Amino acid sequence: MTVHVRRLVKPDGRLLSLYGRTPIDTAIEAVGPNDSGGPPNPHLRWHPLRGEWVAYAGHRQNRTFLPTDDPLARTVDPNHPTELPAGEYDVAVFENRFPTFHGASHDPPTTLVPTRPAGGTAEVVVFTHDATGSLGALPLWNLAMLVDVWADRTRELGERADVQYVFPFENRGVEVGVTLHHPHGQIYAYPFVPPLAAQELIAQREYLAAHGRGLLEDHLRREIAEGDRIVHLEEHAVALVPAFARYAYEVWIAPRRAVPSFVELDAVERLAFARALGVVLRKLDALWARPFPYVMAFHQAPTDGAPHPEAHLHAEIYPAYRMPGRLKYLAGSELGAGVFTADTTPEQKAAELREVIITALEDSADG
Repeated sequence: MTVHVRRLVKPDGRLLSLYGRTPIDTAIEAVGPNDSGGPPNPHLRWHPLRGEWVAYAGHRQNRTFLPTDDPLARTVDPNHPTELPAGEYDVAVFENRFPTFHGASHDPPTTLVPTRPAGGTAEVVVFTHDATGSLGALPLWNLAMLVDVWADRTRELGERADVQYVFPFENRGVEVGVTLHHPHGQIYAYPFVPPLAAQELIAQREYLAAHGRGLLEDHLRREIAEGDRIVHLEEHAVALVPAFARYAYEVWIAPRRAVPSFVELDAVERLAFARALGVVLRKLDALWARPFPYVMAFHQAPTDGAPHPEAHLHAEIYPAYRMPGRLKYLAGSELGAGVFTADTTPEQKAAELREVIITALEDSADG
């Protein structure tokens, strides 16, 4: 599938990228507020005991919260100015109006711990024009286009000097604090490698040095051979509840080849990854007979200028812990000590998901 892209600039200076199956009409103009009040100036402070950066972005207190009208909708409302222009395109990406990270941040305050500007950027990814839909309900061509979009944003943002890690993710549901109902995700382009990704990379690097093979690639091979925790399997992609899952219904999705990032996926692998993603999300929704709230995080290689042969692109899907019923609440041990107690086994949950019947995703990526 050929993806067409058009880059625009909003009236307040934020960047907008439109993606479509057909060329984007040159008459389309970027829309948005005329004055954002000047560029935000977030900063970072070093946590000496945890050994990690904490971001401070006080301007986010003024962001949209549970609006009566969705600011992403294409109807003009002076109180909630639209972010999406009218016209024919399929996916839109624009800089967040209230970002946690911003390339123009400067002069961090002096305090008891080291500080630095919170460089990088934060973007919103609008999955579809349909404000009532969801990521899992999208047709295969739309999911495949999103994989292309994540690859394009990883490549472009990763070329910036102030970006060391490109992190696409989606928070879905009011249970995890989502304030806009339009199907969308975000991309944080961090000025550092975030702690969880860094921890995974250390383990993968040590395994590669010791065995000459990728850690996740080897684990996926063993999972496939055993089969008990596999949710979806095809030649180029796999979805599973891993043997070490901490949450009930924690699902990982990965290309079977050890591909470091979205950028290196070939066309066949992108389609397979998109199909696996759609199958898993549809199964989760069907299992609960309601929109399943989750956090979905994509882990990939850093863009810090160093080679990362150890990295293996994958998605990690975590259920919203406040969802009632069969999900565990996080409490003192998990939040305070970082030690998880699982009330169910990965094998049980994988079996549940395998048994869920869903409408098959079409094989064509052309729509």
